[in-house]
Amino acid sequence: MADAAIVAEGLGKCFGPVVALDGVDLELPVGGVLGVLGPNGAGKTTAVRILATLLKPDRGRARVAGFDIVERPAEVRRRIGLSGQYAAVDPFLTGRENLIMIGRLYGFTRRRARSRAGELIGQLELTGAAGRLVRTYSGGMRRRLDVAASLLAAPPVLFLDEPTTGLDPYGRLALWQVLGDLTAQGTSLLLTTQYIEEAERLAGMVVIIDHGRVVASGTPGQLKDRAGGTGWNRSLRPARTRGSWQAHSRRLARGNRRSMSQRAGSSCLSQTGREFFPMWRPGWPPLVCTSAGWLCAGPP
Repeated sequence: MADAAIVAEGLGKCFGPVVALDGVDLELPVGGVLGVLGPNGAGKTTAVRILATLLKPDRGRARVAGFDIVERPAEVRRRIGLSGQYAAVDPFLTGRENLIMIGRLYGFTRRRARSRAGELIGQLELTGAAGRLVRTYSGGMRRRLDVAASLLAAPPVLFLDEPTTGLDPYGRLALWQVLGDLTAQGTSLLLTTQYIEEAERLAGMVVIIDHGRVVASGTPGQLKDRAGGTGWNRSLRPARTRGSWQAHSRRLARGNRRSMSQRAGSSCLSQTGREFFPMWRPGWPPLVCTSAGWLCAGPP
């Protein structure tokens, strides 16, 4: 596709015996937004790291901003921004100093770096904390600062790996507004997320990855149609009785710091739901935990 910001074909990556990616195809048109959903360990971050030239694929090929990621990695890096899962900011500088430093590394003049830092600090609701050392920031504030750093140079292609994880609803909405403004200006965005509503709000195309493979893809509307036209998910009835389901939920909550009650409502994709659905079969879309129970992300 000549006007594509990202084209990936058959990407594969193994870490020893673990298959992280197994023939993943992705395509993002210039100025578009691609939402990549999947459970923890599905391969989303590995795909992002490969496309951002931080890892080399074992097989397959990809082009980002018109350049091959293996043959021309330096050209790719000049044209992308990346915010990974963990905030990469200096805790011994203030928030403003972090952004100015990164702007200077991009080659900005001091005046331009200060101006751009001020814009992003305001957009991401960090004005009151801009003069404080980052080591005093909450996790959500560090996350917003890291996203601001990835936006500093307004790159034509932007990778955001679960950017709203740890943000409160207000911070999430503020970031959504910033990302919406960027895409309106022509930035191409690949966004990984565990929140279906986030992908639906921002993405023109959605890809669901599970066990290193693409198990579903399409526009939000197409995925809704596959699910019956009323939402993203097709309900499956639990095999357990209500009492045994509740007892098993309590056992899971005790063994996992992030209990099912915390997951409910977040629309987090998970493999754990298969315990409740013996009828689930390999090749079906992954299961989703919502406040209504475990749901399937589309028809098999």
